[in-house]
Parts: sequence; structure tokens; C-alpha cells
Amino acid sequence: MSCNSCGTGGGTPGGCKNHGTCGTSGCNKLTVFDWLANMDLPDGQTTFNYVEVRFKNSRKEYFVNSENLQLKIGDIVATQTETGHDIGIITLTGELVRVQLKKKKIRYETEEFPKIYRIASQNDVDKWKTAREKEDPMKVRARQIAIRLELQMKISDIEFQGDGSKATFYYTAEERVDFRQLIREYATEFKTRIEMRQIGLRQEAARLGGIGSCGRELCCSTWLTDFRSVTTSAARYQNLSLNPQKLAGQCGKLKCCLNYELDSYMDALKDFPKQNQKLYTDKGTAVCQKIDIFKGIMWYCYEGEWMNWHTLTTTQVHEIVTKNKAKENVASLEEYAAEHAVIEEVNFENVVGQDSLTRFDQAATKNKKRKKRRTNRSPKAQDGNQKGSQAKGNQPRPKKKPIHQNKPKSDSGSPQAKQKPVGEGTAINKPRKKRPNNRNRPPKKTE
Repeated sequence: MSCNSCGTGGGTPGGCKNHGTCGTSGCNKLTVFDWLANMDLPDGQTTFNYVEVRFKNSRKEYFVNSENLQLKIGDIVATQTETGHDIGIITLTGELVRVQLKKKKIRYETEEFPKIYRIASQNDVDKWKTAREKEDPMKVRARQIAIRLELQMKISDIEFQGDGSKATFYYTAEERVDFRQLIREYATEFKTRIEMRQIGLRQEAARLGGIGSCGRELCCSTWLTDFRSVTTSAARYQNLSLNPQKLAGQCGKLKCCLNYELDSYMDALKDFPKQNQKLYTDKGTAVCQKIDIFKGIMWYCYEGEWMNWHTLTTTQVHEIVTKNKAKENVASLEEYAAEHAVIEEVNFENVVGQDSLTRFDQAATKNKKRKKRRTNRSPKAQDGNQKGSQAKGNQPRPKKKPIHQNKPKSDSGSPQAKQKPVGEGTAINKPRKKRPNNRNRPPKKTE
């Protein structure tokens, strides 16, 4: 879902109340939540008369509401520029604008601060849309001219002013570029005022947008406004593989998200000894090979025995280091590793049923066996059952008596109670007769 104001194209999003300006819904590019909107000001205090306005993509600027207009978030306004006027959308009002100005160190008490002329009329919006429709074909033609002049630069984006009197060309280049001939050709080709503005690779990714390796939209194009420096030490502290293809974003620089969890890793590493700290034992000198930050575990091996690693906790490593500083003898790492192994076996807990992939298949196998028994019956037996049920009139079967009721009573006076000598005629040696299966027999014919 996109709109005309964010530069991604695609028409008006569904449910948009500002005719495709994303003021209330849509792509939500660099939107701000005004958490002071429902709070009333103290008596005698006036509202802060400055607003934040967003233009195409991620460009935001601040203006003074000198005309005391009733402005709210999402309104389209005409703002002051050096020549003519520009069209933008209000993204923030009130006291939060004061906080943003202090954060960015912008002096707003000067008289030269830009102003808001008016709320944009329909004529202003129509001129703005017609100017925006020229940007994509103009970008293609501008790149062709730059390639023909063999300039080492890339035209990443073009932004027209709201009244269509000026076009700003955003480009990226590794070295300084002499584009005087380029500006002449652009002016004759497009017949408008040209301004060239160089941006960095991160600013280019923020303006163009895209999907990151995490599956979500880029942070710089949705909510991130300030770009902090990211170094490879952030990846080292988090035990990440130093693979440039995985650590770099779409801009070619290190990902900004490497700094998000860096503070939690730094707090966890405060209790760890230095990784270059060697452990001296009677068996030999041990060197750290790997650490687990959140479990507090370190793996050491002796010099020369690089394949045999010994697991130690941070407290055990600190204990060995203190003994080494006090010049006390440490026998070997196996003693500490054995203690840690016993603790792991005692504290091991298995997640219930998570290691079995067939824990839900037992009920299904029983049902399959029942279906097989029904399907394996012969057709004659099935026909006999049907005929028998028809002859009996589908009467319910009588309940079977329990086995202990059929046995004879063992009274002292009854002849059955007399014991017979064990022999050939006794019931013990006789083979047990099988009961006939009356279910599969066809019913008797009645004359």
C-alpha cells in the first residue's frame, strides 16, 4: 500500500481520507505518535506555534505558524521557500516540536525562520500532483544524460517543488564531480530550475526504501531519522561472524540494527574476564577459544592441544586468575570442568514432549487399524451381516452376562463340587473349544 506523497507510487490506499497523502493511513512513512495530544495546557500558557512538515520521502523541515492557523496532523499546507512555495504534510504539532528543535539544535527565535502561508487549496494540490507525475520519466532521461557524459555519479531521486518551479536532483558519488555541463543540459532538456544535492548511501536507501533481510521495511525509511556510526566492534561484541555480505544492508554499509542490542551485550560482558587473559596451570598454559555471553560460559584449551576444549564458568575463570596473580599452584582445568559438567547434568531440564516428533500420531494409528479391519472383511460376511440385521429387524443385541455368573456354584452338597481324579476324562486335559463366530454365519432359512 502506497500513495503519491511517499514517492513509492501505486495510487491512493484504501480508506485514506486525505486523497492519497498518507496523513491518516497508508504506508505510514516516518509517522510520529503525538502522545501529548490528549493533554490540556496549563492556564495562561499558549500552544507552541511551530510545526513539523514532511515532504517527499524522508525530508522533514520546521516552520512557524505565523498566521495562527488551526492546524492538525495530516493537513496539507503551503510553506515558504526561497522562490515560490512548496507543498507538504504536517506530521507533528505542539510541545513535541519544541523537543525536536532542541534535539536537533535549531534556533527558532530568529525572524528568518520559514513560515506557513496557508492550508493548501485544491488548485495547489493539482499543481503538486502534475509536477510529481513528471519525476519518473525525468529520472530515466537524467540518468541517460549522465551516462553519456561519462560522469562517475548516480542520480538516485528527483523531487519537484510544490509549485513546479524547481527540481532537486539527489545523487551519490564517491569522488567530486564536475557537473557544470550536466546542469546546462538538464536546464535545456527539462526547462526548469535545477539544484544538485549530494547525499550519502544511507540517505539514498532511506529515500528509496526496500525490504531488509529481516523481512520488514527498512528502518531508515519507516521510523529511523538519525544515522549513528556503526563499527565492526559492535559485531565482535555480539559474537557475530564478520561476513560483510550478512552484516551490510542495502546501502552497502553496516546495518544500523547492530547498535540496537549492543548495550545489553556490553552490560553482560562486564562480568567476563578478558579473552586474551591466559590461565597458567601445572599441566600447561590455557587460552580462551569461545565464550557464551548470556550463559556465562567460556571454553579454554591448552596450547598445543587445540582440539580438546574445557568448559568453565566465569566465576571459575576469575578464581584461577586470582590464584595466578597470587602465584598459587593450579593443578589443571579438568577439575573445574568436571564440577561444571556435574552442575549441568543436575540442572538439565527437558521440555515436555518437545523432543518427540510423533507424540500426536498415536490416536491416528489406532483409527487406521480400525479402518483396516473393516475394509479387510469379505463381501460374503458383510452381506450376511446385512441379511441378519434385516431378519432380526435391527433389534438391539442382548448384553453378555459376566463370566462369573456362568460358573457353577461350589456348594458342598452339589455333585459338581465333588473332585474327579485327574485323568483322561477330566476337564483339565480336554482341549478348550472355540466359540463359534455367529456374526459371520448366514441366517438359517425358515420355511
